[in-house]
Amino acid sequence: MAKQRQRIRYAHAAMLLGIFVLFSCTSAAQGNTTAKQRPAPDQGESKELQRKQIKYKNPLWSGYFADPAVIKEAHCYYAFGTGEAAGGKRFPVLRSYDLVNWQALEGALLPVADPKLKDYWAPEPCKSGDDFILFYSAGSPDGLDHQLRVARSKQPQGPYRDCGKVLIPQEPFSIDPHPFLDDDGRWYLFFVKDELEGERPGTAIAVVPLTADLLSTDGAVRTILKPSADWQVFGRNREWYGRKWKEWYCIEGPYVIKRGGKYYCFYSGGCWETPGYGLAYAVADNVQGPYKDFGTTDGAAVLHGNEQLIGPGHNSIVEGPDGQDYVVYHAWDKEHTARRICIDPLIWKDGVPRCDGPKTEGTMLIKDLSTTSACP
Repeated sequence: MAKQRQRIRYAHAAMLLGIFVLFSCTSAAQGNTTAKQRPAPDQGESKELQRKQIKYKNPLWSGYFADPAVIKEAHCYYAFGTGEAAGGKRFPVLRSYDLVNWQALEGALLPVADPKLKDYWAPEPCKSGDDFILFYSAGSPDGLDHQLRVARSKQPQGPYRDCGKVLIPQEPFSIDPHPFLDDDGRWYLFFVKDELEGERPGTAIAVVPLTADLLSTDGAVRTILKPSADWQVFGRNREWYGRKWKEWYCIEGPYVIKRGGKYYCFYSGGCWETPGYGLAYAVADNVQGPYKDFGTTDGAAVLHGNEQLIGPGHNSIVEGPDGQDYVVYHAWDKEHTARRICIDPLIWKDGVPRCDGPKTEGTMLIKDLSTTSACP
């Protein structure tokens, strides 16, 4: 009987021990499961943790890169410029995920089978449906016979293939194309042409409607802005069109955005080789004008140079990864060795745009690092 009671006590103790071990293992397993399946931090907290500042330094790229035009496609920025290109093509192309760190790609445009076309200027791309369209001008090195052309690609960086025609043949001189998509889905092309009549002869800004495929014009050319101030003089006693001009004026490089129901046409004025070159703007209620020039009488209102970055101009405008608008422009270094790509914030106050620059360096607040992953 005593042995039987002892066996019962042993069995009871063993059962208690088993229950304790089972409970401990179960608790440990539950603890590990909880650790592995811990919910992610709140989305707002996650973005806050990912927020950081990055620094940019102007110029952004050491190579020659004039007339920069930037588009954004699938979280990547593509910059096109006037200058030497890689891969036997025309127009250098850079790619970046943050507007700060850039990678050189091959050139944008496949060679055009026309031996008369020696110089290629001011490319600007846009996307239309599944195609990417590149507008540019080509002609002789002196620029007298430059005319606008158009090319097409399936990829933002190219290669672009020329469509085989002059876009506006009735204009003997046409450069600096800028495609603009209005709210109603209609495309327009802003560009620069010569205006020989009036108080200030020189280059002026014009606009023409485009067909739906963007490969042809679809209406009359309309001049929307002419030179209006002394600071816009390009040169004196200039030989052009077989005659000498006492003063030749220049406004060029149009770039249009719509804000607050109004159309803002940014442009560069003066001589591109001099410190007086800079950015100004005009405003209209209709895409085809009339435009009122808000450039000052004594210099560029939006952006003008300093001792480090000289003659800033020929801009495009793009939203950065921080949600801030940036002016992308070229500027000379103080040794005047090359025009290079730069950026600075575009600040708006009471409908008045000003560029916070030119600066040799600045900071950009990246709010969501998911948009700054490496480009393909």
